[in-house]
Amino acid sequence: MAIVKVIEVIASSEKGWEDATRNGIKQAGKTVKNILSAWVSDQKVIVKDNEVTEFRVNLKISFEIK
Repeated sequence: MAIVKVIEVIASSEKGWEDATRNGIKQAGKTVKNILSAWVSDQKVIVKDNEVTEFRVNLKISFEIK
C-alpha cells in the first residue's frame, strides 16, 4: 500500500505558465523525492505598465512517502 502526500507551491516565470510549472517541479524536486504528479490549481499574471511581466501558478504536487 502506498501513502501519497500533497504539498502546495507557488512558482513563476517570465516566459509562461508551462515554464512556471516546470520551474516549480524542478525546485520542489531538490528536496522532495518520489514526485508522482502535479495539478495546476490556479494561474495568474503580474502586469506592469499594461504588459504581462510574470506568469504564476499554484501547484499541488503529490509524492509517495516510502
